[in-house]
Amino acid sequence: MKSSTRKMPRVVIFAAATLSAVLCGCVTPPPPRPAPPPPPPRVQTNIYAYPMNGQTAEQQDRDRYDCYQWGIQQTGFDPSSPSGPPAVPPGAGVATGAVTGAVLGALIAPPWRAGTGALVGAVLGGVVGGAAESAQNQAAAQANTVVVQQQQTAQLERKAGDFKRATSACLEARGYSVR
Repeated sequence: MKSSTRKMPRVVIFAAATLSAVLCGCVTPPPPRPAPPPPPPRVQTNIYAYPMNGQTAEQQDRDRYDCYQWGIQQTGFDPSSPSGPPAVPPGAGVATGAVTGAVLGALIAPPWRAGTGALVGAVLGGVVGGAAESAQNQAAAQANTVVVQQQQTAQLERKAGDFKRATSACLEARGYSVR
């Protein structure tokens, strides 16, 4: 009986490795993704303000900062922030699938085989998570068409224009000639 218990972990590890090799061999790599579209162009938000009332350099810096912050508050647009949705890190689907699979495998397996269940669940979950991530990436690439990009650029330019007008109005009210 003692020799069969010593061989059992090796058999389980061998079975799990074989299963993962078989599953990985059955999965074909996704077709090459098209090149991602370039990010929307950075819009120009430069404002040139000239002091008309002899403001000191320190006062000019403070006024520019205050008006910049006021422009952000009024429009909700911050030129220093990157635009667009946050990117999902590559491999997040595989990692999530592996962890979820390991937990489910450990829960489903009998208590004396929880480790084996976790291992098999992690392998299967990683494969499923990778496939789901690939499908999600392809769908996102297809959704990001030229029309959507043009709409985003137009919206970004509109927000930048609103920001420039708000900031310029603030600076003019503080005694600057704005161009």
